[in-house]
Amino acid sequence: MALATATKRSTKQQRTRTPGDHAAWFLVLPALIPILVLSVGPLLYGIALSFTDSQSGRTAATQWVGALNFQDLLQDTLFWDSFRIGLLWAVGVTVPQFFLALGLALLLNQNLRFRWLARALAIIPWAMPEVVVGIMWRLVYHPDAGVLNETLANLGLGEGRDWLTGTATALFAVIVVGVWAGMPQTTVALLAGLQNTPRELHEAAAMDGAGAWRRFHTVTWPAIKPVALSITALNFIWNFNSFALVYVLTQGGPGGRTRLPMLFAYEEAFRYGQFGYAAAMGCVMVAVISVILAFYLVGRLKGGDEA
Repeated sequence: MALATATKRSTKQQRTRTPGDHAAWFLVLPALIPILVLSVGPLLYGIALSFTDSQSGRTAATQWVGALNFQDLLQDTLFWDSFRIGLLWAVGVTVPQFFLALGLALLLNQNLRFRWLARALAIIPWAMPEVVVGIMWRLVYHPDAGVLNETLANLGLGEGRDWLTGTATALFAVIVVGVWAGMPQTTVALLAGLQNTPRELHEAAAMDGAGAWRRFHTVTWPAIKPVALSITALNFIWNFNSFALVYVLTQGGPGGRTRLPMLFAYEEAFRYGQFGYAAAMGCVMVAVISVILAFYLVGRLKGGDEA
């Protein structure tokens, strides 16, 4: 018995030391090195920078200041106001984005005529760069010659309004653009989940007398729930970290009403040269969003397990 056990251990050790296992690391390195250099490295450098007084144009050597930047950040009402705006923006874009994309995915999953054309048109906003989307919607929202104001005037719904510079409408206007620009990727992900749902389940439910809503609740939603959970979490991260779209539309105005945290950190770093302070902002944003997502994912997964 002891001899058999020793033989098994020797065999396992030989298996773990085969040349193929070492060769596998060389196959992974081309993908691992860019991640370490372009993602992990800058992240660690940013964390280290947040504990210094690094500034642009400074002749004195950068000094270690410990948690001073974070202490100042806790008292910075402008930053926390931008954080609140960022959460409103992220939720305001992610939630309607998901429901509209779900409806569009359900429609495109039907056996309709010219379905291929509808699917191609649905992903056009996804193929457009954010800068181009921002410029296009600035023209739509133009107070004098914009398509939106012209349409409202022709319908007799009031005079033109400056949507992007009005304090009451700016955030809502950029949220609409965010929903429009990000909906295609959510639609594609949900449509892929719908197409992987066996049609036999729908047919069996229909034969049992289940209506459209009942089939969606018992068949469709359980099948696409993992995809919906993943794409919603990713969308929340992407939307909270938005920069280019809002920067082109409003540059954070008017009066900071659309100044997202990324815009605030950008201004601190590249307009005012406070690199250490801006790095501390980035660390706080990463930490808070990680905690929010952790609670969100745990809650949804527990809900799925109970169901």
